[in-house]
Amino acid sequence: MAKTFGTLFLLFHLYFTAFSQEPIVSDIRQVTVTVGKTPAETAVTIGKTLIGRPYVAHTLDRSPEEKLVVNFREFDCTTFLETTLALALGWHELSDKQNLNQYDELFQKNLTRIRYRNGVINGYASRLHYFSEWLMDNERQGLIHDITGEIGGIQVSKPVSYMTACTWKYPKLSDSTVYRQIAQCEAAISQQSFWFIPKKQIRAIESRLKDGDIVMLTAARTGLDMKHVGFVVWQNGRPYLLHASSEYGEVMITKQPLADYVQANKSFSGIRVARLNEQVPAMSARAQ
Repeated sequence: MAKTFGTLFLLFHLYFTAFSQEPIVSDIRQVTVTVGKTPAETAVTIGKTLIGRPYVAHTLDRSPEEKLVVNFREFDCTTFLETTLALALGWHELSDKQNLNQYDELFQKNLTRIRYRNGVINGYASRLHYFSEWLMDNERQGLIHDITGEIGGIQVSKPVSYMTACTWKYPKLSDSTVYRQIAQCEAAISQQSFWFIPKKQIRAIESRLKDGDIVMLTAARTGLDMKHVGFVVWQNGRPYLLHASSEYGEVMITKQPLADYVQANKSFSGIRVARLNEQVPAMSARAQ
């Protein structure tokens, strides 16, 4: 289990575009976070402070133009992961732990780099919608590494086409240019093989998982790579999943161990696993 040190009191206003084009002042004026010695430990401790926050989908799509959305009040599984990672990474990059303005700036820069291809916001298609590409982009930047093959995965390939096949779920794809850009992303992802652990084999490899590992639950359905995501947390001698749950409508830790949770859900085929690097590369050193 993660060893933690210190308590960080954040007393600053954070801005986010949650409901309109104009920024809204967060109603969370004080956040108390216990931080860990590594980014992974810190991500878990921050994530646990968010338990009970509501699950709300499509919070990134409320603005007609693509911009950075920072929302601490509600999450889907992806925004929960990205927000928590950005807070953890920003803390471990922070040179002056008392400088909250610097911390806020680092947080927002990290969130942008995590969420957008090459860390650049350039329209809807610049967001890393598919977790296959999200994983590759963040691994290229040196933030994480895919350990699935190292811990017992098998190598497979799977074409993706979910977004362009289900355009009614993605109104922005009514723009032909955006549709073409997403189709190009899908074509590139489809050409890449990857490692994954079938659901029946998760129990056998769970001892190799660590607190703070990022678990991406692969989709059983045709055309979709990953369906859900969260963090590994060890408790009661087994790994569980800390995630924003659409089923229960809130951030929570699964009631079952990870292996049992995946096995019980027909929409999951298995998992991929990424691990945060212990040494966070400085912003200037990350790939552009």
